[in-house]
Amino acid sequence: MNDLLIIGFRTVFLYFVILIIFRLMGKREVGELSMIDLVIFVLIAEVAAFAIDDPQRKLFESVLPMIMLLVIQVVLSFITLKNKKIRDLIDGGPVTIIRDGVIMEKEMRRLRYNLNDLFQQLREQQVGSVQQVAYAFLEPSGNLSVFVKNEDTPVLPYIVDGEVQNRNLQLTQRTEEWLREKLLEQGITDITEIFYCCFEENELHIQKKEAAS
Repeated sequence: MNDLLIIGFRTVFLYFVILIIFRLMGKREVGELSMIDLVIFVLIAEVAAFAIDDPQRKLFESVLPMIMLLVIQVVLSFITLKNKKIRDLIDGGPVTIIRDGVIMEKEMRRLRYNLNDLFQQLREQQVGSVQQVAYAFLEPSGNLSVFVKNEDTPVLPYIVDGEVQNRNLQLTQRTEEWLREKLLEQGITDITEIFYCCFEENELHIQKKEAAS
């Protein structure tokens, strides 16, 4: 009976502890979890399960690893926010699966993403034919972003956090030299000063980084 009371108390207590931890980690839909988030969630669930399963184990010994996992997640989130290379290394980036109605077979093989998965996700977005697709991107979350021909095409960023996105330039058949010339026309020589840049409606849209306070 005593063990049952301990298990009941720990279940309720750890429920609120985990709820607070998840709130501190930020709001994310399940389909939008990053690799870091997913690993942290699984480990926290395992720690909680061990704590409930073993009433003789000190509760502090279970709560401490959860707090440590929260700290790891917050620190890594801050690092990936500041460093795009680390962010891409951990989370990856969107991959072009379809371009102008052509399926990128090499990319699909590299990602171990099969045609059945592709056709299913196209159907879920009411797209009946690959030939209708202008661009389709497989996001790090596993979701497929589809842009149909003759509709609004995606506006791809050319500069993100001071780094040129050469892949996006290639997708839109432009070069880094072209981009630098456009920036020079606006008196910008240092790309690292730019937070975000895209080309929309025949105009280069630029947002510079805010000055550090």
